[in-house]
Amino acid sequence: MTQSITNAMTIDVEDYFHVSAFADRISSRDWDHFPTRVEQNTQRLLTLLEKAEVRGTFFVLGWVAERHPQLIRDIARAGHEIGCHSYWHRLVYDLTPEEFRDDTRQAQQLLEDIIGDRVTLYRAPSFSITERSLWALDILADLGFEMDSSIYPIHHDRYGIPRADPFPHVLSTSAGELREFPGSICRLGGLSIPVSGGGYFRLYPARVTAWLLSRINRSGQPFMFYVHPWELDPDQPRMAGSLRSQFRHYQNLASTERKLNWLLPQFEFGTMSESLAVPRPLGSGLLVTAQAAP
Repeated sequence: MTQSITNAMTIDVEDYFHVSAFADRISSRDWDHFPTRVEQNTQRLLTLLEKAEVRGTFFVLGWVAERHPQLIRDIARAGHEIGCHSYWHRLVYDLTPEEFRDDTRQAQQLLEDIIGDRVTLYRAPSFSITERSLWALDILADLGFEMDSSIYPIHHDRYGIPRADPFPHVLSTSAGELREFPGSICRLGGLSIPVSGGGYFRLYPARVTAWLLSRINRSGQPFMFYVHPWELDPDQPRMAGSLRSQFRHYQNLASTERKLNWLLPQFEFGTMSESLAVPRPLGSGLLVTAQAAP
């Protein structure tokens, strides 16, 4: 186990029908017609983390919080940190700045009302703060957010800013500073290999994931790991979608829980705030700075 560095364990609390992979087939107007499984799957994750004595940061979708407020209280009562994951799970770069502000504030206020505390951490749906939506960072800081985890320093068809700093760093915005914890990558030769979790965790063998993550820790930096409750649910209803979407969503669901149980004791995990609170060497210096809204 690598004990000298606290890595961020994060969970995106959303249901199987919220994912961006199926957004072209499923309208948010129809979400209430789907059988929800987010509560039972999140409770399953809470039990797993409790057994491993791990606390994490739960980025909660506002839509879920409004329908399952007791679940959010259970998460907070178990000692985990609550962050905002938007209300409607819409990609940031598909929104206007006004739409983004309204969506984010609606979810933030709802979560704060439920847990009776400030919510100052944010993660965009599908890491969708990109070169096209850097203006969102200004809005987050203006709304009182202090930490963000929405930038992934890779090439991807849906997200990514390849030139972004791959390690935790501070962003300057028009409304103040914002601490950024990007999606984690491991650099091998000239390649930037995404290794934060999610579909990458389901795709790679567990020991390959652990080896890549350990390289990040050996460089003196923490990594950010993420998982969704639906990724522990191989029995979820199957959705229609493209072959790419089907692969991304359903690959290796049956092995996620077993792999996660194995991974948790291999590293020191904590909340995102705990991980960012520890002084450490600066990142690469390839900083992305916020830009004014269009």
